Formats: sequence, structure tokens, C-alpha cells
Amino acid sequence: MRTYEQYVEDLKKMKPNVYIGDKKVDREDPRIHGGMRIIKETFDCAYDPDFEDLCTATSHITGKKINRFCHIHQSEDDLLKKQKMTRVLCHRVGGCIQRCMGIDALNALSVITYEMDQALGTDHYERFKKYMTYFQENDLVASCAQTDAKGDRLKRPHQQEDPDQYLRVIMMRWKCNLNQRK
Repeated sequence: MRTYEQYVEDLKKMKPNVYIGDKKVDREDPRIHGGMRIIKETFDCAYDPDFEDLCTATSHITGKKINRFCHIHQSEDDLLKKQKMTRVLCHRVGGCIQRCMGIDALNALSVITYEMDQALGTDHYERFKKYMTYFQENDLVASCAQTDAKGDRLKRPHQQEDPDQYLRVIMMRWKCNLNQRK
């Protein structure tokens, strides 16, 4: 596991590729420090004995102790601890902890690559596990974004011109004549 200080040092080594408005900025730009302080909690709490059980896990790949934000869930207990960790840390920072959706996306990729290999005879899951070993050993911070089409934001979902902009349930009724079954 990395410390927050190691995380910051690694960020400083990266070339500037963050844009604020139309200007490229480096990792020391004060406008991104708020987000970095939030991510700091995810590193610090992993080393805090009061939060260690929530914020760390054992890698199913290497058997090493890792930050739970780098963990592929293996049990109900893992899922419950991840949810509790998320709530506790979000409460501590007053909002989004910034690492949750990244590990959710990686957990989804774990399932998808495994299922693809079963169905197609590919080696995506083994390659994914190799990447996860790197991810866990370097205590990387992943991010993910999701969005949905909103349509006209002044209208409720059922009032949208295109009803497929939102999830909708269509109830269908049909008659079934059981006497026609053979």
C-alpha cells in the first residue's frame, strides 16, 4: 500500500494533462488540491488502526494486504465492508470520496472478463488479473464517470418527447389459452 505522500510524489512525476477550462495545469495547481485532500482520506484511513478493518483487504491474487479501493470483492462481507467504508469516508469528507466508482468499474470488468473467457475461450480474465496485480501493488487511484441522457430537464421523465431517454417499464397483457398447449 502507498501513503498519500507517495501518491502525491508519483503525481508530480506525471506530465501535465489536466485541463481547467482551456488551460493545461500540473498536479500542483491549487484548484485541484481540494480533490486531492479528499483522496488523502482513502490513503490515511487504510493506515489508521481505527479504520484498518474497513479500509484494507487481502488480495485474492497475491494474498497481500491492500487498500480496499483496489480490491475485487470475493464475498458478501467484502461488499458490506466496501459499502460501510464508502459511507464512513464520505461522511468524513462531507461528500464523494472519488475512488468508489473506479473500483466498482474494475469489479464489473472482473466479472465481464471472466464470463467472456468462459463463453469465448479468450484470456481476458488472466490479462485482467495481471493488470489488477499491478493496480494493487501500486495502490492506484481509479476514477469512473457515468451519465445518462436527461432530455429536457424542465420535464419529468414521463413527459419527455423521447420516452427512451429514461428507464421505463411497459406492462403487456395477453391472453394465454392453456388448452392450446401440447
